[in-house]
Amino acid sequence: MSPFLRWLIHSIPIVAVFLMTIGIWQIVVSVYEIHPIILPSPVRVFETLWDARVELGKGFLATGLAAVLGLGTSLLLGVLVAIGFSQALWIRRAFYPYVVFLQTVPIVAIAPLLVIWSGYEFRTVVLVAAIVCAFPIVSNMTTGLISIDQDLRDLFRLYGATRWQELVKLRLPHALSHLILGLRISAGLAVIGAIVGEFFVATNATDFAGLGTLMTGWQNQAKTSAVMAAILVSTLLGIAMLTSVNLLGGVLLRRWTRSAEFENE
Repeated sequence: MSPFLRWLIHSIPIVAVFLMTIGIWQIVVSVYEIHPIILPSPVRVFETLWDARVELGKGFLATGLAAVLGLGTSLLLGVLVAIGFSQALWIRRAFYPYVVFLQTVPIVAIAPLLVIWSGYEFRTVVLVAAIVCAFPIVSNMTTGLISIDQDLRDLFRLYGATRWQELVKLRLPHALSHLILGLRISAGLAVIGAIVGEFFVATNATDFAGLGTLMTGWQNQAKTSAVMAAILVSTLLGIAMLTSVNLLGGVLLRRWTRSAEFENE
């Protein structure tokens, strides 16, 4: 069976549930005559999606750029922090609670402070996205770096490997799968963080047309169908981010597995 046919068969249940949900939604709105401001029909939402396709397309790109930059920033800093944590137990005990702090404090509580410190700028949105998706990367990467089989560590020490050689040739390759797992979690969180950041930045920066900005403006105008269309586009953005990470992870892991098999021959 070809990969495309396999993918098509696996997609049938997903499409069936989606169509069933749309049908029930349409029936409920029609039978109970719900006002469009409260709950618009799916037909109205898709019509709005088409009418506002230019604004939503630009919002998709703006929010997507902020999410990608935020995820990339978290990836770079998260890997460096995790490497530091893997070098000594006292470093983890001293600084890891502060990393947990980023996960436990609601981003909506610190976003106003970030706006005050960074201003109503695009960089503030990127900063919010980076903070939201930092913890899964640091946590998973640290786990991968320190959960090394003791026999392998003893083997490296037996051959006189330096700390740097052990990090590059043992710890980092072992942590790759953990890093990909952290990125999968953070990919969706990056979109959430970008939209939350736009909620705050959009109050004064009306020229920034991200999805969060569009939602804020349409909410003030009671355009429920437009808000729901923006939510749909946001969902598609999250799926696109997750799919990209999965594809990247599959390529990296497959290459690493093949190179390891080649070295073992």
